[in-house]
Amino acid sequence: MLDLNHLSAFAALRPVGRGRGVVARERSGLAIATVMARKGQTAALMAAVKAQFDITLPSGPHGSGHDLLSFLGTGPGRWLVTHDARTPRFIDDLSIQLDGLASVVDQSDSYGVLRLSGPALLEVLAKGVAIDLAAPSFPAGSVAVTQIAHIGVTLWKVDEVPTIHIAVARSYAGSFLHWLEASAAAVGLAVE
Repeated sequence: MLDLNHLSAFAALRPVGRGRGVVARERSGLAIATVMARKGQTAALMAAVKAQFDITLPSGPHGSGHDLLSFLGTGPGRWLVTHDARTPRFIDDLSIQLDGLASVVDQSDSYGVLRLSGPALLEVLAKGVAIDLAAPSFPAGSVAVTQIAHIGVTLWKVDEVPTIHIAVARSYAGSFLHWLEASAAAVGLAVE
């Protein structure tokens, strides 16, 4: 299979305007996998993840872990896993560690991930996402599988700065960037 993970999904990301209302940085080189619990194995899977990684699997739309390794609840018995340590065989090793407990599908070449922050971030995202991302409704650690301007995304709130990570299918990265640049033009889009 062609390895796209070393290629930028957001190569066209560029600053727009003069301000820093939204600050964007691509999280490149991530290992990304979908993990789906096998029938009747959820409790054993949770125990295995706790034993292997010292992470408690979330049972709902929440994230567990840290920047290097996160398990994001995206549906019943389903998680999106991101690993930032650039371990060459992380997904293969994860499949072996969870063998019989879960199906593990490598998504590293399928997604691009942006880290977004800035004082106008929630205002800009409100132009395209139909959920309330403010702290009381969507606190740090929350995960949503939703749409932004008709583009399917998985987003998770890292902190209340706010910092939000957004995973977008590579095939829609250009369309997402077009929307982001147009939506952030009035407040400025800075790139790190």
